[in-house]
Amino acid sequence: MKQQFVNDRGQRSVRESQQNVPEKTTGLLYVKMAPFVWDCLSCLLPSLFLFLLSLVLRWLRARCRTGRASMTEEEPTLICKTSALAKYLLRHCGSLARPRPAAWPRGDPHLQTLSALLCGPAGDTVEFTRDNLLLRDGGIVAVDWALETGLAERIGRGRWEGRKEHQSGGKALGCFTSTPPVLLLIPHSWGGVSPHLKALCHQAIRQGFDVVVFHPRATAGCPLTTARLTEFGDPADLEQAVTYIHSRHPSSELVAVSEGSGSGVLLSYLGECGSSTYLTAAAAISPVLLGQLWFQTAMPAIYRWGALFHRKLQLRRYANSFRGVVDVDRALSSSSLRDFEEALYCSSAQLPEKPPVNSLNSSGLRSRPHYEREVAPSAAWALGERAQPAEDWDSYWERNEPLRDADEVAVPVLCICSRDDPLLPPASTLPIALFQSNPHFFLVLTDKGGHCGFTRDRQEMEGGKGENKEVKEGSWSHIAVLEYFRVVADFLRGERRDGTSWGGPLGGNIQAGQRNRGSTMAPLRRRRATVMRRPRPQAPEPSSVDAEGENFTWKRSYTR
Repeated sequence: MKQQFVNDRGQRSVRESQQNVPEKTTGLLYVKMAPFVWDCLSCLLPSLFLFLLSLVLRWLRARCRTGRASMTEEEPTLICKTSALAKYLLRHCGSLARPRPAAWPRGDPHLQTLSALLCGPAGDTVEFTRDNLLLRDGGIVAVDWALETGLAERIGRGRWEGRKEHQSGGKALGCFTSTPPVLLLIPHSWGGVSPHLKALCHQAIRQGFDVVVFHPRATAGCPLTTARLTEFGDPADLEQAVTYIHSRHPSSELVAVSEGSGSGVLLSYLGECGSSTYLTAAAAISPVLLGQLWFQTAMPAIYRWGALFHRKLQLRRYANSFRGVVDVDRALSSSSLRDFEEALYCSSAQLPEKPPVNSLNSSGLRSRPHYEREVAPSAAWALGERAQPAEDWDSYWERNEPLRDADEVAVPVLCICSRDDPLLPPASTLPIALFQSNPHFFLVLTDKGGHCGFTRDRQEMEGGKGENKEVKEGSWSHIAVLEYFRVVADFLRGERRDGTSWGGPLGGNIQAGQRNRGSTMAPLRRRRATVMRRPRPQAPEPSSVDAEGENFTWKRSYTR
């Protein structure tokens, strides 16, 4: 027994010595790695110092700009033509006249842009129910109806019912009809509901709107049934979606808001439909007003590659369906948004003509040096000139420029832009002359805001004892847009009471549009062959409202 005890102790001592070997080895490794780690840190210290120094200098520069801006706040923010509606907006829409953007670092344009695209509100407060709409040419678009979830839904409905009971005549929000107004949201051209758009959904629902989101073909999970995607400024699908939404809510006021590049479809729709539109008013947050210039202007690499990755991911999903129609490989290998758009929609960049094998067109009689798409007669009639791809890049924009039919717009349109927008061309390229000459367009130009950001100043959000919680929360652009719709509806309701026949451009056009709304599906209007008249560049006036010429009144007779 004693020998066994000794053996056990001996084995135990050997075992303990073996366990101590890794510990000694680890200690030696730590000793050997320490100089290497310190060398790496010493190499990174200069870069870290320069990074911190750049942050400090940028903070000081931002502080100087904020102090200088606070000293000179007489610069106008609302640029438009003098009219009765413009004066009414200046008097009653306080958020448009007093934007208070957040200071740096929350006011950094890149930080605001990335937070609007990637960072949403805490918790999933909005859910969607989808309707797939079959179009005339056999394609499908999706319309998502937004609903609040859980307790927030019951609270929002309770607030909505309370507002209806206490307001005179049962008017929603004090301006619309007794039925809730419908807010149509149009996301970016690459589709999907961004956190910025979801926050606007949440705030609009809290204020009594019925919110619906429009998704173009093959975006946001919408099925693709035809080998055709929506061009940048093609409003045919949106027109049918608006008609469908109006058929579901025929007695509700219908307004629309676009986000970023989604303005291409919205502005094209307003121009092509003119007075036949069902919309009462529209707004565009960080809009793309000049589409060709936007595609040809280089944006920062992080945003360019992000947008390209999203577009290529959508195309790759249906790559086999487009193999015989477009040059998919060229589109997937493109390095810019222009190359991608040109590869999809311009015949000069698509598949070259090949000798047909077992084809119906074996005679080889073709009117173009490239292939022509085989489109059914009914679909070709519905698509019009877009049944075939554009000849080249310039002809593509002759039929897709957002403001090509700006003279035909018949409802008020508010555009909110920022001078530090990293995704859009410089603010000096904005068509200021359009806003100074056309009474239907209003431009709010801020110094800070990024792209669809417009974060509010923290002091302003914390202040304001009389404000509701839903007004304090959210982006300044959301508050401004919703207040703009309320003020415009108030103005139009007053014109309806005072005027005998809704005279003036807006009144006459809306009356004509209401006569066309008797049928559930209005005929698709063919676009005229004219393009947008490019105004001559002129320096903006120092005043917020253009005072040259005779004041425009909304009671003039107007014929298209």
